[in-house]
Parts: sequence; C-alpha cells; structure tokens
Amino acid sequence: MSQRSGQEDPERYLFVDRAVVYNPAAQADWTAKRLVWIPSERNGFEAASVREERGDEVVVELAENGKKAVVSKDDIQKMNPPKFSKVEDMAELTCLNEASVLHNLKDRYYSGLIYTYSGLFCVVINPYKNLPIYSENIIEMYRGKKRHEMPPHIYAISESAYRCMLQDREDQSILCTGESGAGKTENTKKVIQYLAHVASSHKGRKDHNIPPESPKPVKPQVQNAVQSGSLFYGELERQLLQANPILESFGNAKTVKNDNSSRFGKFIRINFDVTGYIVGANIETYLLEKSRAIRQAKDERTFHIFYQLLAGAGEHLKSDLLLEGFDHYRFLSNGNITIPGQQDKDNFQETMEAMHIMSFGHEEILAMLKVVSSVLQFGNINFKKERNSDQASMPDNTAAQKLCHLLGMNVMEFTRAILSPRIKVGRDYVQKAQTKEQADFAVEALGKATYERLFRWLVHRINKALDRTKRQGASFIGILDIAGFEIFQLNSFEQMCINYTNEKLQQLFNHTMFVLEQEEYQREGIEWSFIDFGLDLQPCIDLIERPANPPGVLALLDEECWFPKATDKTFVDKLVQEQGTHTKFQKPRQLKDKADFCIMHYAGKVDYKADEWLMKNMDPLNDNVATLLHQSTDKFIAELWKDVDRIVGLDQVAGMNETAFGATYKTKKGMFRTVGQLYKESLTKLMATLRNTNPNFVRCIIPNHEKRAGKLEPHLVLDQLRCNGVLEGIRICRQGFPNRIVFQEFRQRYEILTPNAIPKGFMDGKQACERMIRALELDPNLFRIGQSKIFFRTGVLAHLEEERDLKITDIIIYFQSVCRGYLARKAFAKKQQQLSALKVLQRNCAAYLKLRHWQWWRLFTKVKPLLQVTRQEEEMQAKDEELVKVKERQLKVENELVEMERKHQQLVEEKNILAEQLHAETELFAEAEEMRVRLLSRKQELEEILHDLESRVEEEEERNQSLQNEKKKMQSHIQDLEEQLDEEEAARQKLQLDKVTAEAKIKKMEEDILLLEDQNSKFLKERKLLEDRIGEMTSQLTEEEEKAKNLGKLKNKQELMMVDLEERLKKEEKTRQELEKAKRKLDAETTDLQDQIIELQAQIEELKIQLSKKEEELHAALARSDEETVQKNNALKQVRELQAHLAELQEDLESEKMCRSKAEKLKRDLSEELEALKTELEDTLDTTAAQQELRSKREQEVAELKKAIDDESQNHEALIQEVRQRHATALEEVSEQLEQAKRFKVNLEKNKQSLESENKELACDVKSLQQAKMESEYKRKKMEVQLQEFMSRATEVERVKGELAERSHKLQSELDNAYTLQEEAEKKSIKLAKEVDKLNSKLQDAEELRQEETRQKLNLSGQIRQLEVDKNTLLEQQEEEEEARRNLEKQLQTLHSQLFETKKKLEEDVGSMEGLEEVKRKLQKDVELTSQRLEEKTVAMDKMEKTKNRLQQELDDLMVDLDHQRQTVSNLEKKQKKFDQLLAEEKSVSARYAEERDRAEAEAREKDTKALSMARALEEALEAKDELERFNKQLRAEMEDLMSSKDDVGKSVHELEKSKRTLEQQVDEMRTQLEELEDELQATEDAKLRLEVNMQAMKAQFDRDLQARDEQGEEKKRSLVKQVREMEAELEDERKQRTLAVASKKKLEMDLNELEGQIEAANKGRDEAVKQLKKLQAQMKDYQRELEEARASRDEIFTQSKENEKKLKGLEAEILQLQEDHAASERARRHAEQERDELAEEISNSASGKSSLLDEKRRLEARIAQLEEELEEEQGNMELLNDRFRKTNIQVDTLTTELAGERSTAQKSENARQQMERQNKDLKSKLAELEGTVKSKFKASIAALEAKILQLEEQMEQEAKERAAANKIVRRTEKKLKEVMMQVEDERRHADQYKEQMEKANSRMKQLKRQLEEAEEEATRANGARRKLQRELDDATEASEGLTREVNTLKNRLRRGGPVSSFSSGRSGRRNLNLDGASVDMSDDDADSRAGDFNETQTANAE
Repeated sequence: MSQRSGQEDPERYLFVDRAVVYNPAAQADWTAKRLVWIPSERNGFEAASVREERGDEVVVELAENGKKAVVSKDDIQKMNPPKFSKVEDMAELTCLNEASVLHNLKDRYYSGLIYTYSGLFCVVINPYKNLPIYSENIIEMYRGKKRHEMPPHIYAISESAYRCMLQDREDQSILCTGESGAGKTENTKKVIQYLAHVASSHKGRKDHNIPPESPKPVKPQVQNAVQSGSLFYGELERQLLQANPILESFGNAKTVKNDNSSRFGKFIRINFDVTGYIVGANIETYLLEKSRAIRQAKDERTFHIFYQLLAGAGEHLKSDLLLEGFDHYRFLSNGNITIPGQQDKDNFQETMEAMHIMSFGHEEILAMLKVVSSVLQFGNINFKKERNSDQASMPDNTAAQKLCHLLGMNVMEFTRAILSPRIKVGRDYVQKAQTKEQADFAVEALGKATYERLFRWLVHRINKALDRTKRQGASFIGILDIAGFEIFQLNSFEQMCINYTNEKLQQLFNHTMFVLEQEEYQREGIEWSFIDFGLDLQPCIDLIERPANPPGVLALLDEECWFPKATDKTFVDKLVQEQGTHTKFQKPRQLKDKADFCIMHYAGKVDYKADEWLMKNMDPLNDNVATLLHQSTDKFIAELWKDVDRIVGLDQVAGMNETAFGATYKTKKGMFRTVGQLYKESLTKLMATLRNTNPNFVRCIIPNHEKRAGKLEPHLVLDQLRCNGVLEGIRICRQGFPNRIVFQEFRQRYEILTPNAIPKGFMDGKQACERMIRALELDPNLFRIGQSKIFFRTGVLAHLEEERDLKITDIIIYFQSVCRGYLARKAFAKKQQQLSALKVLQRNCAAYLKLRHWQWWRLFTKVKPLLQVTRQEEEMQAKDEELVKVKERQLKVENELVEMERKHQQLVEEKNILAEQLHAETELFAEAEEMRVRLLSRKQELEEILHDLESRVEEEEERNQSLQNEKKKMQSHIQDLEEQLDEEEAARQKLQLDKVTAEAKIKKMEEDILLLEDQNSKFLKERKLLEDRIGEMTSQLTEEEEKAKNLGKLKNKQELMMVDLEERLKKEEKTRQELEKAKRKLDAETTDLQDQIIELQAQIEELKIQLSKKEEELHAALARSDEETVQKNNALKQVRELQAHLAELQEDLESEKMCRSKAEKLKRDLSEELEALKTELEDTLDTTAAQQELRSKREQEVAELKKAIDDESQNHEALIQEVRQRHATALEEVSEQLEQAKRFKVNLEKNKQSLESENKELACDVKSLQQAKMESEYKRKKMEVQLQEFMSRATEVERVKGELAERSHKLQSELDNAYTLQEEAEKKSIKLAKEVDKLNSKLQDAEELRQEETRQKLNLSGQIRQLEVDKNTLLEQQEEEEEARRNLEKQLQTLHSQLFETKKKLEEDVGSMEGLEEVKRKLQKDVELTSQRLEEKTVAMDKMEKTKNRLQQELDDLMVDLDHQRQTVSNLEKKQKKFDQLLAEEKSVSARYAEERDRAEAEAREKDTKALSMARALEEALEAKDELERFNKQLRAEMEDLMSSKDDVGKSVHELEKSKRTLEQQVDEMRTQLEELEDELQATEDAKLRLEVNMQAMKAQFDRDLQARDEQGEEKKRSLVKQVREMEAELEDERKQRTLAVASKKKLEMDLNELEGQIEAANKGRDEAVKQLKKLQAQMKDYQRELEEARASRDEIFTQSKENEKKLKGLEAEILQLQEDHAASERARRHAEQERDELAEEISNSASGKSSLLDEKRRLEARIAQLEEELEEEQGNMELLNDRFRKTNIQVDTLTTELAGERSTAQKSENARQQMERQNKDLKSKLAELEGTVKSKFKASIAALEAKILQLEEQMEQEAKERAAANKIVRRTEKKLKEVMMQVEDERRHADQYKEQMEKANSRMKQLKRQLEEAEEEATRANGARRKLQRELDDATEASEGLTREVNTLKNRLRRGGPVSSFSSGRSGRRNLNLDGASVDMSDDDADSRAGDFNETQTANAE
C-alpha cells in the first residue's frame, strides 16, 4: 500500500481539477432544473428539482431516480451553483446551510481531498488509508508559502503559525479536536514533524547518522508515517519526535472506533528562540482514563504498554517482574486482543529505543515496568466472604506476595491494611473490618491510582528531558490534542468535563474569530456595534463552573463531597433545586427517563447520568495502603506516593459516622482537592495560555465507524459538524465585512466604473472612494468606509468585478471596432490605388500597342534623348539660384553659430565653477568619511561596553526580579490569609445576623402561640354557648311534651267520634307505620352522623400521625443541624433549614386552624341537623308510646354527641399542649445551636490570632528579605563606583529606561482606558444581546402572525368546527335543562320522594361510587392524554427548534442575498416607479375586493350565528313544550287520583287549590313563552328573508366584481402583450442599429487602412527625398572640390547637419510614439487575451443552448485573431523602423566625419570662393525649390493624417457612445422583459387565487342555502308544534275548568255535610285517571296518607 501510494501523484490529493468544476453543462442543468436539497434518511440530503408549489408544501423530483415527492417548504435548503463545487473555503459559499457544507465535504472527500477550510477552521476527514501528501517534498512545497497560495493542508496551518510567530513575535497555538478515531493524534504528530523539519537547529541533518523515526502502530488516518530514512534531525528534535511513541504506549489503547485511541488530552508546548530554532518543549496532560487499566468493554484493550510488556519482555525480565500469561490477569478483561497490522513485540522494542533516546536510565525503565506489572497483580488478589459475617478474607495471598515484592511492602501489613484498616474515631484509632465489596473496591482504586501516578511521573520525566535551560525561549507554539464534543445516549462525569472544555474552546474561537474583526473595524473607525459571540456560550459555562449565587454543577458536586451521607441522588436533587430555572438546564421530562438531568450545550442537548459522580470526584483511596506505599523500600514507589497527605480516605466515602468525618476534615486542614477542582484549575491555566496566543483551529471528523476508506455517513458527519462548531463559525464569519480593499487600489481598479465622478487634479483617497461609492449607488448596508480601507459584505466585490468586466469588454469592443475600421479603410485605399494603377497600366499598354508600329513614334523615341542638351543652360540658372539661397542660409547659420559659441563659453564657465564646488564637496566627503570610520570604531567600543553593562544590569534585574517574585508570593500569601480572615469575619457577622433573625422569628412564633391560645379560649366560649343552646332545646322539648299531653286530652274528647271514623284509625295506623319508617330514616341519619364523627376522629388521628412525622422531621433536621455546625461553610444553610422547619411548623399550626374551622363547621352542621330533627319531631308528634321512645332515643343520641364533642375538645387541647411542648424543645435546640455557633466563633477568633502571629512572622521574613535586597543594592552601588568611566553611558541607559517606564505608565493608563472601553463595549454588547432577544421575539411574533394568516385562510373549517362546538354546547345545555326540569319534577313530587328517599340515597351512593371510579378513570385518561400531549409538544418544540435553526440559517443566507440584491434593486428603483404605480392601483383594487369579500364573509358569519341562535331557540321551545306536556300529564293524573279518592276529598281540597294556582301560573308562563316563540319565529322568518335578499345581492355584486376583474385582467394582459411587442420592436431597432454600427465600424477600418497606405507613401517619399539629398550632397562636394568654396560648403553642411538632426529628432519622436503605440497595442493585446479568457469563462458558465452567444464567441475569436495579426504587422513595422533608425544613426556618424574633413579643406578653398558665386546662387535656388516641394508634400500629408486621426477619434467616440447606449437599451429591454414576465406570473397567481376564492364562495353559498332550507323546515316544524301546543293548552284549560267545577261541587257537599262515602268506589290497589292520553299513577298509600292529612285538618278546624 505504501509503495503504491508513494508512486501516486500527491497533487491529485491536494489540488482541485477546475476544468471539471467549471462545467457549462452543469451550470445550465442547475439553472434549468431549480435544484434544491431535501432531507433524506439514507444520504442526509438529496438533490431534487422543484416542480410545483402547494402552499406550505412543494412537489419535487429527485435528481437521482426521477421520483416525485412532497416536501414541506421548511425542510428545503438552497443549492449552490456548480462553480462553488469542491470550494476550498466553505465560508465563500453563497448558500451556507448544512446540506451545502455536507455536499462540499463529501465531494472533496470522494475526490481524495481530506482537508477543507471553513473560515478560521481547517476541517479534516479521516480517509482510513495512507496518502502521499506527507513527504519531505510536500513539506518543502508548503515551506515559506502563505495560506491562500497553497491548497488546504495541516502543513499550511503549521506554516502560518510558525511564520506569524516569527514575524509578529506572538505565541501561537494549534487546537486539534474531534471524536475518537477522527485523527487528532496523527495530525498532532504531523504538526510536530513539520516544525521539527522547518525549525531544526541541527545544521547537518543529512550527514548525521541518527536512525529516523520508525513508523508507529497508528490508526489508519490521513497521515502516513515518515518515510524511513527521509528526515534526519538534531538531538532535541529527535527527542521531541520520540516523546510521542512513549506517550502512546502508556496513554493510548484500542477501542471500538479506533485502534490507537488517545485516552488522555495533551497540550504540547514547543519553545523557539529569536532565530526560530527549537530550544525546548513541555507537555501537559488532561483527564487520563485510568479506569481502563482495571476493566475494558467488549472487543477493546487496555493501554498498549501492558500487551507490549507481556509480549516483548525476555525471560530474565519476566522473572524479575513476575510476569505470567495474558489469561492469568483479571484486569485484562478480554485477554490478548491483537491489532491488525501491528506486533506488540516490535512496538515494545520501539518504545524501549524511544526511552533510550529520551535518556531514560535502565533503573528508571525497570522501575516503571515493575509498576506496570504491579497494576496487573492488583487484579489477581481475590477476596471471599466469611460464613458467619460479612467480613472479607484473603484465602490465597500469593498475588499479594508478588505485589508486595514488586512494590516493596510487607505482606502482613498490606493484608491488614486491606482487610481491617485503622480508622480515626474522635481522637482514637479503631480497626474496622471490610466487606468483600469494600476490599475489591479498595484494590481497584489502588490499581487505578498507581497507574495514574506512573503516567504523571512519566510526563514529568519527558518534560525534564525536553527542557533546555541554556537558551531562553523567545516564543512558543502550543498544540492541543483533546477529545472533541460528543453526545452519547447517557454521558458520565468525564464526558461532562470534556464538553465543558469544548465549550470554553468554542468561546475562545468565537472571541478570536470575531473580536479580531471588530477590533479592525474599531481601528478603522467604521460604524459598528460590538457583538460578543462568546456571551452566547457564557450561560452554559456559568451553569457548570459558577462558584456561588447560584452554585454551578462542579461547585455543587464539591459541596456534596463534604457531606458524609451525601449520595448521587442528593446531588441531583440539590442541582435541580439550585439550577432548575436555568435556561441551559433541564429536568428529565418523564419518570421513565434514565438521565438525571440535561444541559443545553452549543452543540445540542446532552443527557447526563450522575452515577458514581461523588466517587469519581473525590477519587478515594485506602489511607493505610497509601501510607505503606509512601513508606516503601523502593525509592521509585515512595516517590510516586509522596503526596499521600492529599488523598481522600475510603472511610470518608463509605458512610462513616459524623465524628470520624469531622475529625478527618479537621486534620486535613483544607489539603483535600477534588478532581473537578483540579481539572477546573488546569483548564483555566490552559485557557489563559491559549488566550495569550494566536489560535489556529483544526477540526477532525470521523467519516464512518467501520474504518472503511471512501465511505462517508452523512448523519454522522453532520452531528460532528454541529458538535465541532463548524457551522457556527461560518455563521459568525458572514456577519461582518469580510472583504476589504485599500483606497488607492479600489480607486485604481474601479474608477473605470465611475469615469466622471472624480474631478481632475489631486484628491484624497477617502474622498475619492466616497464619491465613487455615491456614483455606484451602493446600499449603505453593503459597505463601510474606514480610515485606510473600504469594507464590503460578501458578494459585493464579485458584483463590482462583474460590472468592471462588462465595462472593460465595452471598451475593448470599441477599441477593436476602431482598429478594424482603420485596417478596413487602409485596405480599401490600397485597393483603390491598385485599381487606379491598373487603369494607368492598361491605358499605357493600349497606347503603346497603338503607337509601336507608327514611324513617327519611332523617330520621336530616337530624337527625344538628344533634346536634353538644350536644357543645360536652364539647369545652370537653377543651380545659381540654389547657390544664392544656400549663401543666405549660410549667413543665418554663422550668426546662430556665434550665439552658440557665446552660450558655450557661459556653459564652460559654469562647468568650471561646478567642478570647483564638486572638488570642495569631495574633500568634505573624504573628511566626513574619515570621521564616520572613527565614529564607527568608537561606537563599536561603546556597544561592547554597553553589552557588558547590559548583561550585568540584566543579571541584577534577574536577581531583583526573583526577589520581587518572592515578595509578590509572600504578599499574595498574606493577602490570601487576609482574605480568609475577612471571609471568617464575614461568616461570623452573617451568623450574628442569622442569630438576630432567628430570635425575631422565635418572638413571632411566641406571638402566634399567644394568638392561638386566644382562639382556643374563644372556642371554649363558643362551646359553652352551644351547651346553653342545647339546654334551651331540652326546655323546648319539655314544652312540646306538655303540648302533646293537651293534645291527648283533646283526643279523649273526640273518642265518641272515633266510632264513626274506624277507617280513619286504620289510616292512622298506616301513618304510624310511616312514622316508623321516618324513625328508621332518622336512625340511618344518626348512624351517618356517627360515621362522620368516626371520620373526624380518623382525620384527627391522621393529623396526629402527621404531627409525629413532623416531629421526626424536626429531630432529623436537628441532627442535620448538629452535623452541619461542625462545618463553617454550611452554617448559613443550617439556619435556612431551621427557618424552613419553622415555616413547616407554622404550616402545621395553620393546618390545625383549618381542622378547628372544620370542627366548627361540623358543629354548626350538627346544630342545624338538631334543629331539623326538632322540626320533624314537632311535625310527627303524637301520643303514641313509639314517639316517646323515639324522643328518648334522640335525647340519648344528643347526650352522646355532647360527650363526643367534649372528648374531641379535650383531645384538641392535649394536641395544642403537645405542639407547645415541641415548639419549646425546638426553641431550646435552636438556642443550643446558637451557643455552638458562638463557640465556633471563639475558635475562629483563636485561628485568627494564630494567623495574625503567622502574619507577623511573615512580615519579619519580608523585612529580612528587604535587608538582603538593601545589601544587594549596596553591592550594585560598589559595582557602579568601579565603573565610573562608563557612568555617562549608564546614565543615558537609565534615562532611556525612565522614558520606557514613562511609556509603560502611559501604556498602562491607555490599557486602563482600553479596559474601561472594553467594559463599556461589554455593556453595549449586553444591550445588543437584549436587542437581539427582542428582535428574536419580534421574529417569533412575525412567525405567529404568519401562522395567524394561515389560520385565517382556513376560516371555513374553523367555522365548521365552531358550529360543532356550538352544537355540543347546545346538547350540554339541553342536558342541563333536562336536569333542571328533573329537579322541578322532584320538587313537585315531594310526597313521592319522601317514600323512596332511602332507596334513592342508596342508589345515589352507589352512583357516586361509580362516578368516582369513572372520575378516576377519566383522570387517568387525562393524565395519559396530557403526557401524550407533552410528548407531542416536545416533538413539536424540537421540530420548531429545527425549523428555527433552519430559518436562522436561511435568514443569514437571505441577508447575504438581500445584500446582493439591494444593489440591483437600487438600480431598478428609478425604472420601476411606473410599475409601482400600476401595482399600487392593482393593490388598491385587490384590497377593495378583499375588504368586500371580508365584509361578505363577516355578514355570512353573523347570519350563520343568527340562524344557529334561532335553531337553538326553536329547540328550547320544543323542549319547553315537551316539559309542559309531561307536567300537564302529571297534573291530570293527580287530578284523576283526586277525583277517584272520594274518601279523602275533604283532605285534598287545599292541595287541589294550590295545584290549581300553580297550574294557572304555569299556563300563564306557557302562554308568555308561546308568544315569545311566535315573536322569535317571526323574527327568524324576517331574518331568513333578509338573508336571502342579501345573499342574492351579494352574489350579483360578486359576479359583477368578478366580471370587472376579468375584464381588467384581460386589459392588463393586452397592455402587457403590447408592451412585449413594443419591446420586440425596440429589440429589432437595436439589432438594426447594431448592424449599422458594424457597417460604420467596417468603414472606419477601411479609413484606417487608407491612412496606413498614405503613411507608407509618405515614408516612401521621405526615403526618396533623402536619396535626392544624398545625391545633391555628392554634387555639392564635387562643386566644392572644383570651385574651392569652403565656407559655402561648410555652411551648407552645417545647415544640412542641423536639418538632419531635426529630422533625426522627429524620427526619434516618431519611433518613441510608435514604441508607445506598440506598448499600448501590447497592453491591448494582453487585455484582449484576458478578455478572451474571461469571455471564455463566461461562455463556459452561460447556458449552452444560446446560439447567439456562440456566434458572438466566434466573432470575438475572429476579432482576437485579427488583432493578433495586426499586432504582428505592427511588430514587423516596428522592426523596420528600428532598422531605419539604425541606418540614420550610421548616416549621421558618416556626416560628422565628413564635416571634420570638410573643415580641414575649407581653409584651402577660400581663394576659389569669388569665382563660383553665380554657380552657388543657381544651386541654392534649386535646393530651395526641392526643399519647398518636399516640405509642402510632408506638411500636406501630415495635415491630412492629423485630420483623419481626429475624424477617426470622433467616430470612435460616437461609436462608443452608441454602443454604450445600445447596451443600456438592451439591458433596459431585458429588465423590462423580466418585469413583464414577473407581472404575468403575478397576474396568473392572482387569477388562480381569485378562482379558488370563487370556488370557496360558491361552496359557502351552497352551505348557506342548505342551512336556510333546514331553518325553514325547522320553522315549519316549530309552527306545527306551536299549533299542537295551543290545542293541548285549550284542552287543559277545559279540563281545569271541569276540575274546578267538580271541586266546587265537592266543597258544597262538604259544607252541607252530606255523605262522602258515595265517592269511594271500593277500589284498592292503583287508581288511574286519563286526561287526553296523559296518565298519572297514584298508589293507595299515597291516597291514604293524603286522606289522613285531610282528616287531621278537619279535626283541627272542628276544634
């Protein structure tokens, strides 16, 4: 595998193939299909295309298989364009969501790219295979490169940290976090490897023959091992690299997830010197999983060293260490489990070699291996339980002997310490026998502690080996390898510590990431409100670490560890009590939950199970064995157990008695430190170190749990991304302004977009940028302008780049058009010249062909050459004229020469002056140089002296600093002691305050007791009053007896009449029977009363039990208070508990008051029942003996009740006395506690005095230290006296130091100001956080409003539900009315109810029991329903949280998109005003229609409610009618019974009259109800008619509105179609203008070609003129030789040379201009090539289906080719011009040589000057003519060329303007088209909405019609019922009239005293009377009873 990976190309695993990324087909597919991400159970998220939107749901089609699915809008996430595929930094993604991040990581992972940036993060995914990206070549590739220059890699992170450390002199840190198996350790090793290679201080690495690092048994992670033999380092670097194998052997193990899992966290600190070389290292470890040493899970191993030792040890070593096989050790739970691809034996040898490299001694290694073997032996010690007791015994002590041999202990003492350890009880020591479980626990704890101490010693030893004190480290790089945030199903104490660490690290990341940004914002002075994202995590951190008010989890855990009886459950209860209301804390929702509590971390909710937390926090050990180990004969073991005083004994944890615990606490004197405290301290130190560094974050991710390469589980990766805070980091990064650019660069790059914004001349960069921003019309939220930079949000610069590219393309196109026009015109002119030349040639050829055979022509051709002889005279005259002109010029030149000579002399004089000055300056410079050399030598000498002085000063400062440090330590110690004293004093004061409050509460309790006594006296008085009343009742009873006697006398008088009334006597017997029944009833009631009394007694007993419980609780509280008085920290809590108990007593007293009030109520009830009994007795008095017996029984019952009341009052008084006694005892106990607190205060004062004495001693020590300091200062002064020669320098140094001190003070003041500013900023951040909360609440309100709108859309369904609810309420009302009717019937049938009352009571009791059972069942169902609802609500809450998070992410993305869109919106605002007006009109119309629709719906609802109310009224009327019918039937039955009972007529007359009156009243009520019903019916009919009319009107109006809406829509559609046609016409015009522009461009190109031809012709003419000049010069030389006119020739040559110089200058200017043109053309060519590349990219990104773009691409390519050809031609021309320039230079040189020769010959030719004057004149004239002709030609050609150039420039400007206008028009048309399409889509949506509304309205109309029809039917039924009722009422009135007539006849007969017996028809049994079909049954007993009552009234009337 390694060979194959070595052969692979490493760049394949580093670089992205951009050709695959920039795929135009993928871009077109993305834009066409509207691809999005939808959630998937298998893949996390799947790609799908949106097909249809249905309200809150969307129909999508899966991209993979084409299946359709319906998904909620909330679950959809946006997809990034394909160009963002495999992006290296995920912060650059436009759509930043979980799906996009996961997709990017997945694509990169499948492509072999395991490293990805995410803002400040570097995300690493474990590939589970070796990759060739860690070789020396790769290290050299990344060395010295910046982060953005190379692809993501751990080497890039390491390089950036190293370079920042060297450049900024700032400490760095690299934080590697992740789950187990994610690759943290391997990445840490790669960082160390890179730093060791880059910063190695060993120069000759390649020559040093040190064996390289061998490959370790590492997990199959990204990082392959260092290739053997590839890297060689120095000694320190080798030791640093070899520290890892040792730590991995002792601290790593095989787990299910990972074969080489680090079971501890480490922070490796590598120190560097000023030059960047490694000078030392230090390693700190955290949270070793020591429990793995004694037990392991299935398929897991313990630490590697155990297996390496057993497999790799030799026979001699095995015998020394007493080693056995793998299966002989109980602590190796799974035996020998091997790691695939690794050999433990080889690894053991590598570990030993690493130890030798780390300079471990042989004795040290042997001692370490002994400890390892002893840990295994601890597990082989077996204990057994003795038969008769729980005590443990050790039957076989062979393992103990081996253990004691290895650890240097005595076996007997060890077994005694294990089985019966000595425990301190008070002041004495007691041996306590241990159970088997306690002994096993003690042995396991000792094994774990021994291994942990060995590991700590090993780390300390490695640090000692790596420490180099020779060279002081200037800075360091720290590498943190710690477990990442993990969420298991249930999490333990260790996992909470890890999660707490990750919370702090995430807070550090948030602070680092955004605070740096915000500091730059503040430094630049831009408007920015400070945000502290670290505060988001602060509540959770406070929940864990806060010490008090309220205490956090760790503080409560430490507090519980102090209590001997504390358990994990008490800890959880206290945690819930203290932190139950915390926002980040949750209690378990159900009793079934296994978790004890939940904490809301930044990564999610984590459930914690608090099993053995107290034990893990205290980490207890057996004291006796620990002391034995401390006293071991082996020095190594004794060294490991030297801190035996700080351990926690097992007796403190095993539930010892209070005195033992208190004694141990007092002896420890605060030395005991819990695991939580130690871990918190180490974490605070680590965080302080990290805060002082510049952190670099590496997040390692595990792709799957199967350790398979190339497989990635999406859900697993998503959980880790949340836990690692990657998504949180990206969210924070995008909140600010990540893009920034300097003013000058911004102006230089983007000034092309605003050409006229900045005026000419100088302007400040900031003002220029502000003007440019105003011209660009950017949204103010998208940018901020600072002091030196301008800041932009994400995407703004990309938009500006696109605008700039468009602008440059326009310019290039314009330039190309100009060039092409020039070339075309040039070609056209060339073709015209060729055409004219052809015509001339044709004409001459034709003439020659005609004349060649003509003889005269032949003669002419022969004679013509002979005619030149006659022209010689003319030529001579011309030469004379030329000579005259030459002489004139010569005179001019001579004058100019004189002036030039004068100027030359002046220049020579100035030159001499300057030379003298220069000579003087050189002399001065030489002197200065000599001075400088002397000063340098002096400076070096002084620097050497200064270095010596500085070294001495540094030594003195170091001594001073050491003394200062010692002084600070002493002062800090003194301050600690003073703080402790202050705390003690504060505690004392608090105790005094609590004492005062307790005394005040005691006074309040005494006052309450007095009030209770007053109330008791009042109750006694009330009891006396009740007794008086009972006496009055007895007197009344005696009076009633006397009345009964009188009645007996009356009865004797009536005995004569008894003969006639024998039947009446029988009836009286029946009445007696009824009285007996009543008596039985009264007996039952008395029994009920007795039962109630028994229940009261039971309640009193329950109250007694509660009081006893309260007493027990009081005793327990007092015991607790006795326990807690020993501890000073819990005194306040004791007082609180006492207060709580006092409050409970008050509650008990209040409960007693309630019981008393209940007793009073019972007394009142009894008195009322007595009065009722009295009334019944009065009614049922008779002379019979049975009544007297009943009366006597009642008296007995009253006496019993009195006795019961007396007993109850006595019991109550006894209870009150008991409560008083208990209260007094409680007060005494509180006073005792106060006394104990006073004694404790006295002890504290004693401690304070001792501390003050210690303080005095410390002050003496400080004085002695000061004296020593004075002596050292005296010595230093002596040294200064010896160094008096260099005193001046020293004073200067001191002055500099003073200035530095002043600067330091200033800086300190500035720091203070900065701190104040920081505090203010923090306050502002808090305010901002509140505002953010408010905004979140507003956002929630907005969401609620949206939900309300959706509810309003579902109004109809809601109304239907409301109707159903109303129906149910009506049914309930009907049932209630039936119950009321039944109650009325019961009141009317009192006679029936008296007979069957007992039966009804029994039935009611049974029914009440059943009802209670039903209520119980209902309550159970309600409980189940509420639990289900709670679960549903929790699920809904989770869903809402997910949607909230997703909405938050979408909101962030939308904010970014909004920032992008605001620029486009600002550009479109001006054009959209008209459209906004149209929209406003449409909105007003739609709003009007919506209001009308709402009004219609409101009216419909009102009519529905009216109809429902009418229906309800009809139902009530029908029910009332039924009730009246039933009541009428009953009355008729009673009347029949009355008519049938002729014997009892006289008795029932009064009742009949009463019934008649009631019937008449009821008839009147029925009539009024009938009238009301008729009125209501009429109103319903009227309302129905109105509803129908309104509905018809509404329907017509709605139809009209719909028609008008349709017409408006059609008109808008027509207008839109017209607009589209106009746009198409405008487009056609634009196309025509474009064709015209192309034609004009071609014309311009032709003109350019013509100009080029003319320039070429002018050049040819110029060449010919040069040739003619040369010929003339030759002729002049001949003439001068012949005529010897030296001056004329000299003047002529001077003039010619000057002219040539001028021409040369002109040529040089032309050459320079051509060179500039060439450079410009080169720039244009490069720009064109760039434009070509950009156009190619744009074409690749654009849609492939647009043929027009392809045509433009081809045309542009053709243009580019033409431009390249033209550039090549220009280059050729330039080469020709260069050749010409060289030739002219050569000619100038020859001319100068000839001038020299001519000057020598000029003196010789002066004599011949006069003879040749005439010839000179002729020659001058000819020369002047030639020059005039040449100059005129050149001037004309130059003027023509300049005119053409001006014309071309004007044409180019016009074309550019036209092109820009055309582009603007095209953009406008495109925007208009888009707006029109948007309008059309909006109109379609509106039309669909209106159709849906129409359908809903039609359905509503149909429902209303059905309801109206039902209402009509109900109205008809009500009318029929009303008529029926009217008929029945008439019948009832007739019947009642007949009854009155009968009653009258009966009365008349009775008055006449006629016989009544005729009425009795001798019917027995039941009598029936039918009235209109309504029958009423009446029994004989009822008739008899009524007759008896009637007879009694008759007798009374007779008397």
